[in-house]
Amino acid sequence: MSPLGAAKRRRNYFDSKTFLSTIDRGRELLSFRKGQPIFAQGDSSDAVFYIQKGKVRLTVVSNSGKEATIAVLNEDDFFGEACLTGQALRLCSAAAMTGCLVMRIDRKSITNVLRRQSSFSEMFIAHLLARNMRYEEDLVDHLFNSSEKRLARVLLLLARIGKDGKSEVAIPKLSQQALAEMVGTTRARISFFMTKFRKLGFVRYNGELRVHSSLLNVVLHD
Repeated sequence: MSPLGAAKRRRNYFDSKTFLSTIDRGRELLSFRKGQPIFAQGDSSDAVFYIQKGKVRLTVVSNSGKEATIAVLNEDDFFGEACLTGQALRLCSAAAMTGCLVMRIDRKSITNVLRRQSSFSEMFIAHLLARNMRYEEDLVDHLFNSSEKRLARVLLLLARIGKDGKSEVAIPKLSQQALAEMVGTTRARISFFMTKFRKLGFVRYNGELRVHSSLLNVVLHD
């Protein structure tokens, strides 16, 4: 490649990681304590968020006041992207499950980079497709698997078993009621299965909940 071509390539190079980690016009890095709200259902929908560190819980509340957990998100996940479709108000709430560092990108800023930078657009589309696949898997799981298998899958996803080759991972404290909402069963059933998993060595408590990769046996066993 000629020196002129190399210089042009450097000028056109766009680093998505740098964009998602540096503060600039339209982007701000926010810190949240465990349990602190990030946004509430009904708030103005005017930005997309990117998790640099920590876990975020998404919940919805019905007209009757019943709350349900719809997702737990991890590092490198986006949320709040529905604002890009013209959604005026948030349809769910987001709160930090652990201490979190979150990049807030206003709608205009992320729209501009999506239009101008193909590398970022490809990465963002891949995120949306992965999220859609996860929702489809959740639906299949809910329709065809037992509540015991659904609980095992939720715990494995929370612990991100398989990431970085880890065989046992601690997850943030989550109430059995919250797990019941995610699994779609009663708190009593969650308590029963968690006791069973503990006796079988799939999970253990030591000031925090630790999930062992052997819990995969519950999901894979027919």
